[in-house]
Amino acid sequence: MVNQIYVNLPVKNLKRSMEFFSKLGFEYNMKFTNDSAACMVMGKDIFAMLLDENFFQTFTDKTIIDARKNIEVITCFSVDSKEQVETLIDKAKKAGGLSPRPPTDYGFMYSRSFEDLDGHVWEVVSYSGEEQPK
Repeated sequence: MVNQIYVNLPVKNLKRSMEFFSKLGFEYNMKFTNDSAACMVMGKDIFAMLLDENFFQTFTDKTIIDARKNIEVITCFSVDSKEQVETLIDKAKKAGGLSPRPPTDYGFMYSRSFEDLDGHVWEVVSYSGEEQPK
């Protein structure tokens, strides 16, 4: 099966994006970080590759969308508690991100989202341990 996950995202300003995610508490694997790319560590084997748009374009012949106007994917990750969800959303907003949607509480799962500086949508969830309703 899969050993690691790398989410590759085009960014307009790599330095600004790195600063934004650093303010949220994320760190970088400097072995895979340079002037064109930054390897953001999200977990033991989960990474987000923030790629300068020009570098990202070398991997595809397709047009890179403006994530502030269009959407193709929502990247979701979980944290341990509702409080951690709220803390992360607050940090994102203080760092210049947006949180345009209200929280969603399904009972078994609490969810909020934020948009980073490039408009990529990140969904942050926590599970209560209750079983999902059928």
